[in-house]
Amino acid sequence: MNDTFGAGGFNTTVSGGGGSDNKAEGVLPLVIQQVLESADSGITLFGQQYAMITLVAIIRNVDYSSTKVTYQLEDHTGQIDAHFWLEEDGASNTPSIVPQSYARIVGSVRNQGGSKAIMIFKIDQVNSPNEVTTHLLEVLHARYKGEENSKRKPDAAVDANDNATSNGGFMETGSAGSSLGLKGKELAVYNAIKNHVSDIGISRKELQAKFGHISPSEIQTIVDYMCNEGMVYTTVDTEHFFCVDA
Repeated sequence: MNDTFGAGGFNTTVSGGGGSDNKAEGVLPLVIQQVLESADSGITLFGQQYAMITLVAIIRNVDYSSTKVTYQLEDHTGQIDAHFWLEEDGASNTPSIVPQSYARIVGSVRNQGGSKAIMIFKIDQVNSPNEVTTHLLEVLHARYKGEENSKRKPDAAVDANDNATSNGGFMETGSAGSSLGLKGKELAVYNAIKNHVSDIGISRKELQAKFGHISPSEIQTIVDYMCNEGMVYTTVDTEHFFCVDA
C-alpha cells in the first residue's frame, strides 16, 4: 500500500494488495483519483479486497445510447466515465439524474481500453450538500480504519464446523453478542455484521452468501429483530446493516 497523501489529505493510491487471498466483498468509499490510480487486479485497501466502490461526484455530461447511459463524473480529484447498462425496456429503467448536479454512485471498476471506468449498480441524485461532505469524511475514515485493522493481530482461526454446540454449531464464548441474549444463528449473524469491514455495512446478499444454510426469510427475521432491538441499524439503504457496537 502506498501511503503517499494527496488531494487534500486523501490517500490517493489503492493498491492490488500484493496478491491477497481475501475474497472481494463490501463497498469502499473513494474519490475519483483513487479509482484512476487503483491496481488493475481490483480495489484493495490494506489487504482487504472490495467488490464495489461508492463515489459522490458532479454529473458533468450525460450520453444516451440504445444500450447504456454514460455519465461523465467529476470531483475535486479528477474525472471518470461511468456506465449504466439498460434493460430491454431501456426508457423505463433509465435513472433520472439532472446534469450539473451531484449524485452518489455505487458500482464496480473496470478497465476499458487501458483506462478505468465504472459499471454502475446504483445511482441516486444527491439533494443535500451535507452528503458531499459526509462522503469525504467516509473516504478518510475508511483509509484510517483500514490501516488500524491491518495492524491488529488476527485472532486464532476457528472452524465453526469443529466447534459444534447445542446451538447448532455456532460458538458463543467471548462474543459481545452473547451478552445481548443472542445465541445460535442469531449470534452468528450478529458477529458477521459486527466483523464486516465496510463503512456502509454488510448487505443482505452478503449475509445470505455467508449463511447458505439459513433461509432468506429466517435471515430477514433475525436482522429485523436485531434492528428493532437497537443492536444493528441500516446504512445507505434498507439492504445494508451496521452493528451499533462495531
